[in-house]
Amino acid sequence: MKLFIKNIDKDINEMQLEGIFAKFGEVLSTKIVYDTITWESKGFAFLEMAKKADGEKAIEALNGKELRGKPLIVQEAEERRR
Repeated sequence: MKLFIKNIDKDINEMQLEGIFAKFGEVLSTKIVYDTITWESKGFAFLEMAKKADGEKAIEALNGKELRGKPLIVQEAEERRR
């Protein structure tokens, strides 16, 4: 299950984010989106969990939860339109 995570503090890195979500199941990949000029985090990421049930547990537990003073927005990622 692919998740879309918004409102991430700019100082959070992929390893830290993966560690937070790994509590709910196996994380296959984590990708924080960075600005191509400044290389600062844009504040959102995509994370893929091995099992849909684990992704749903993560959404339920982490959506709205504060991380470094900012409430996370965690939802299932929509398929990319081509």
